Parts: sequence; structure tokens; C-alpha cells
Amino acid sequence: MIIPQIPKGFRDFLPGKMNLRKKIIGAVTEVFESFGFEPMDTPCLEYAETLEGKYGEEGDRLIYKFQDRGGRSVALRYDLTIPLSRVVATYPELTRPFKRYQIAPVWRADKPQKGRFREFYQCDIDIIGTESAYADGELVIITYLVLKKIGFDNFLIRINNRKLLNAFAVKEGINDRQVPSFFRSIDKYDKIGRDGVMKELQNNFTVSKSLETKLDDYIFSEENRKQTGLSEIAKLVEGMPAGDEGLRELETIRDSFSAYGVPEKYYMFDFSLARGLDYYTGPIFETIVTEPRIGSITGGGRYDNLIGLFSRNPVPATGTSFGLERIVTVLDEMGIGGSDGTMTRILVTLFDADLMADNLRIAKTMREADLNVEVYFSPQKLKKQLSYAANRGIPFVVIQGPDEISQGTITLRNMNKGTQEVLSLGDLISTVKNSVLQ
Repeated sequence: MIIPQIPKGFRDFLPGKMNLRKKIIGAVTEVFESFGFEPMDTPCLEYAETLEGKYGEEGDRLIYKFQDRGGRSVALRYDLTIPLSRVVATYPELTRPFKRYQIAPVWRADKPQKGRFREFYQCDIDIIGTESAYADGELVIITYLVLKKIGFDNFLIRINNRKLLNAFAVKEGINDRQVPSFFRSIDKYDKIGRDGVMKELQNNFTVSKSLETKLDDYIFSEENRKQTGLSEIAKLVEGMPAGDEGLRELETIRDSFSAYGVPEKYYMFDFSLARGLDYYTGPIFETIVTEPRIGSITGGGRYDNLIGLFSRNPVPATGTSFGLERIVTVLDEMGIGGSDGTMTRILVTLFDADLMADNLRIAKTMREADLNVEVYFSPQKLKKQLSYAANRGIPFVVIQGPDEISQGTITLRNMNKGTQEVLSLGDLISTVKNSVLQ
């Protein structure tokens, strides 16, 4: 006998959980498309060289790589951004700005933990072909709208700019070669704390007293970070052209929020935000929920140099990603995900095998009215059929015997209220539809 099991970090999704995931994806898709984003998909498998060297040393170690039967080195996609970059380079005729969304699984050989799996879904949006910071602002506005539509309220979108961090690092004497490791260490603050970050930094280069003081004030102090505005950040990069450019981009994003009416309580400019991936070049953003503490549920930023790795010319680009698994986990823990029961609205019971043709005709009519209908296949006792509907969470049951057929009526049972009424087929459809809208 084969023992039924799945690899660590992977999961099965039974219908109830899939219905909740489908509900979230539907809400996400609706907002994406309202801003003009179009769907796209890519293969789950890429040549390993397409993915390698894009995520930094730690990211590269998490790529699932193997040899195919032809001896070629291939890998499961680590994220949706690198495959998108390859697509843009492959199809230069795409109209720009190119706005696409993609909702698909990715794979990472990571250590499984709460809200973190080895196979998980990302919901990505990207804007390719514009340098305008208004594009970055639109992505963060969409983040706000999606989370509100799903049912979140206690969330905070953190925003920073890699240009500011670059300018700060250079001003503090960190050379270009050391800057990526500087960012990666800062990005671990929530995981390893101040002492852990300082230890990593000191292993890579000499940390001056001035740098340590500024890290304590602007990176490690949560209270100071909440009070730090763009004017305070400007002092850290004063005299650095890249810093001035980064500040102007954040001001543009702030103007976008103001014009769209995004309440200030949902976002903050946070100089401690670094984002660990090497390919970010400008504004960066991620969203955290205050309770439960699970890490970021969205994240992204500008990556103007990435597509140029696949083509002769650099192409400006920005994007963000929603972590479906973490969103589902938070919704479950907060109890705001709604019912994850069946999508079926009506069960048509079978009084007698000879009446199956009538049941199929009734079901066809109701489906043509956009109702999800299931037909019971066996003429078992009504009590058993009602028990089946209750166990499935089907809210309505149609009961039709010879008497109803002769009178041209249908008995509709409301499983939630425990009531039933005799209706015409037209009234039955309107009754069920009205209940769905309530």
C-alpha cells in the first residue's frame, strides 16, 4: 500500500478552501481590471540561467533547479517578475505602457512556517515602459483598494525608495560593492532584531559611530520611524543627487494618494524598508497587518534595470505582488474571510427515478438564469437528500413530486431557515436570486 502524503511545504486545497481562495482572487482581479490591467501567464518552468543571479545570493539558494531529460538545466519559477521581464524582451512589439496582471503559483525551497510555503500563489501587477512615479503611486493605490475590498482594515503600507537608501549608504562611506549586502541585512531587522543586523553589518564592513547612531534613530527605533516624515529623511541624504530624485518620487506618490483620497492612516514613508531583492532601483513598498503578526502580505517596487538583462536596452518597470497564502491565513485568523462553503445554491432532489428528465429540465432552466444547481442522482429517502444538502451547506432544496408536476409548481425549502413554500419556477428563480443579493 502506498502511504498517502504530500511533500513538506506543499498542500491540498479541498473545495471549501478553494472557494474562499476563488473569492479573494475574484476581488483582486476585479480591481486590477478596473485600472486597465490585462491577464497574462507564463510557463512554470524556465531555463535556470533565466532565473539565476537576479535575486541575490540568498534568493538563488531557494530556486528549485534540476536537469531535464535532455540534460538542460531548468528551474521552477521563483517569482512572476523575472518571467515577465523575459516576456517583455521576447515581444518588443508590446504596446507600452504595458499593464499586465498574473495570478499563478511559484516555488521556493524555503523553510516552511506560518504563512510561508514552498509552493504558493502570487497575484502580481506590473507597469512596463514608463519612468513616471505616478505609476508607482497607482500600484500602491490599488493595494489599498484590494485590501479594503477583501475586508482588511488594520493594515499599513510602508513606502521607501532605494535611491534614498543608496544615497544614504554612499554618504556613510559604504561602497557600491557592499551596498546590496547592506540592504539585505537591514531587510532582516524584523526577523533577527537590532543586534543580529549589526552583527551582519560589522562582518561585512566597519560600521562608524555616525552610521550606528543613524541606524538606531531611523531603522531600529519603531517609535521614531512612525514620526519620521520626508523632511527628516531629506536630512539623511542632503547634498546627494540620487537622494533628491528619490524624494521627488515619494512626493509624487504622496500627491497620488492625496488626489485619490487614500486615508493617511493606511500608509507611511518608512526609511527602514529595504526589500531584500537586488533588482529594485526606485520606490519600494510592502504591506503589513498589525494583527496577527505574519510579515508582509504585499510587496514590490521599481526595477528599471531588470528587463535590460534580457535585451539590449533597459526598460523602466514597476510592480507589486499580493501573497495569496498569507492573505488567506490572516483572513482565517481574523474571522473576516466569510463562508468557505459550497458555491452551489440549489439542490434538486429526486422523488422517483422516472422524474429525472423533469429534474434535468428544471436544473437547465435555473442554470440559464445564472444559478449554480446540483441534481441528486439517486431516488433515496428525502431525509437523506436533505441531510446531504445540509452537510454541503447548500442553502436551497427543490422538491418536486408527481403532485407538483401536475400542478405546475415546485416546493422550495430554505435550509437555513427551515421553511418551505410552493412556487412557480419563475418565482423560485427570483426568490433564490434575491436571497443571494441580500
